[in-house]
Amino acid sequence: MLPIVAIGASAGGLEAISRLFDSLPSATGCAFIVVQHLDPNHESLMVALLAEHTGMTVVEAVHGCPLMADHVYVIPPGRYLSVRAGTLRLSASEPGHGARLPFDGLIRSLAASCGRQSAAVILSGTGSDGSGGLAALDAAGGTILIQAIAEAEHPGMPQAALDTALVDAALPLAAMSAAIIAFAARIKQPGFLAAANTLPETGPETGPETGPETGPETGPETGPETGPETAEGLAEILAVLRHTTGQDYSHYKPGTISRRIARRMALLAMPVGDMATYAERLRGDPAEGKLLASDLLINVTGFFRDPKVFENLASVILPEILDRLAAGQALHIWVAGCSTGEEAYSIAMVCQDALVQAERDIKLQIFASDLDADAIATAREGLYPRDIASAVSPERLTRFFIEEEAGYRVVPSLRGHVVFSVQDVLTDPPFSRLDLISCRNLLIYLDSAAQARVVTLFHFALREAGVLLLGTAETIGKPDGRFEPMLRAECFYRHVARTRPGEADLPFSFDGKLPLLSVAGRQAPVARRSLAEICERAVLAGYAPAAVLINRHHDCLFSMGPTHRFLRIMPGYPTQDLLAMASPALRTKLRLAIGQVSADMPFVDGGRARLTIDGAMVHFRITVERLVEAGEELLLVCFAEREPSSAPTPGSVAPEQAE
Repeated sequence: MLPIVAIGASAGGLEAISRLFDSLPSATGCAFIVVQHLDPNHESLMVALLAEHTGMTVVEAVHGCPLMADHVYVIPPGRYLSVRAGTLRLSASEPGHGARLPFDGLIRSLAASCGRQSAAVILSGTGSDGSGGLAALDAAGGTILIQAIAEAEHPGMPQAALDTALVDAALPLAAMSAAIIAFAARIKQPGFLAAANTLPETGPETGPETGPETGPETGPETGPETGPETAEGLAEILAVLRHTTGQDYSHYKPGTISRRIARRMALLAMPVGDMATYAERLRGDPAEGKLLASDLLINVTGFFRDPKVFENLASVILPEILDRLAAGQALHIWVAGCSTGEEAYSIAMVCQDALVQAERDIKLQIFASDLDADAIATAREGLYPRDIASAVSPERLTRFFIEEEAGYRVVPSLRGHVVFSVQDVLTDPPFSRLDLISCRNLLIYLDSAAQARVVTLFHFALREAGVLLLGTAETIGKPDGRFEPMLRAECFYRHVARTRPGEADLPFSFDGKLPLLSVAGRQAPVARRSLAEICERAVLAGYAPAAVLINRHHDCLFSMGPTHRFLRIMPGYPTQDLLAMASPALRTKLRLAIGQVSADMPFVDGGRARLTIDGAMVHFRITVERLVEAGEELLLVCFAEREPSSAPTPGSVAPEQAE
């Protein structure tokens, strides 16, 4: 296996590149690809300049040239450079298509076609080129190194990479060569090769090239056979993770998990094949368990990823869906595995434009979910780096984003259409009666049984004639008459048959309960408590009523206790709006109490109310409390049952019967 090292710097990074090659031996066994921001209108002297600093063969990259060990390939001026099937691919730059980010494109292509045998080295340079491709490389198991910030003459590029929190090491140039040599040695370890298969985990990337000729894993696990010891060690590691994080990875493909474990072990300088030793390390080191769990939660996303998909969504799919909706109805969409939110916001932008063009009075509601609580927190924040300008058009940047010092923030009007929540698609209840589900590049990480279950769940969640969008490397498996292809190349499928009773094997029953909200009978996993802990801490401190955590849009984010006694799913289109789930009389009291809550009045007693439940009159008190978590304002609505009282509490809202 040939280790490939991509080196990126801006026009001011020549000294850093030269010093790095001064310190590297002439026989590393690696192929080096150098991308420097060059003037597209002038001939480059990089080949001649670098040849003075290394004994390796230095050449300008040529389209179709195979990569060879101990060779240095330099990007030509005004071109994009990528790697596919072990060969270099050149393509013309695109004028007027946002900032030129050639290193991003190279890194993404390496992630897609070479995966874990790739390393990215980001040296001195202005701007943020390279940082946009790191999520894909990290997900594929590659190595990420940057020049120490304090040493870099122009720290922009290494700092932008460091801000992604994906960097494996920040090193001075004097130590960089040793890290590269160690990376090459790890790639050539037999144990490292046996620990994971060599197919990439990321889907085809968009950019100058159209992606690798071979897509990600879609069928049976293609990794190498594992012996009893390795399988036992892997099972032991999964058991430790389940105990310490509450997350079950048993339905992930073994090759996917093994790659992540091998990467963590290599970074710890542990023998890669000794999983039992690593399992013991996890038991005694909770921090390492969190790092491994974070690595397993693969976040590879971007705005308008695969533009052709969004073109067809706008021109074909949405017009058909909107034709079925009447004025005043809502367009309901679920983005499953939304990661840090770029996919959900991209769909929201396209939908907004489609609604304006159609001149229809139709509301838009997008539910976006992911298992990674940290990713959901980023999505809720809606703040993205400046390099999104390469994917989002200037016109949409102006309409849908506010430019800030740290980057671009999604405008409140667009943010208000999207409800983000932490959810495990394999174990948590889904949404229902949806018009569109987007789930791109999630199924590729699951085994065949889990894939089939998720597809069945999606069929249950969609309305008849609803649309399912998968990644370009995914399929629905055996459709069994439930789906029919619409645009096969872009993986759009139409729901064509009703779900049979019990078919979805769902872990809940609607029976008057709130979808996605009820957690009765099971403890929320540790790593998924960003919302759960807020709710539990505030409720259990003083009382234990039914409680719902909502945002200022009245969207239900989490619940605990017997909320089904007070709220109901009404007939018609699904909603997460708390007020829509309440009876008219109760809705009035809730709206009044919620409207009174503010920073100056963080706790409001909404007064007493009563409902007839199962033939018996139930008396309860409504309270609303303001909570702030990570800068986001949340409201905790509680329904505390109590014995009837004839004397009202001073200062409370007058009692009103809710039926």
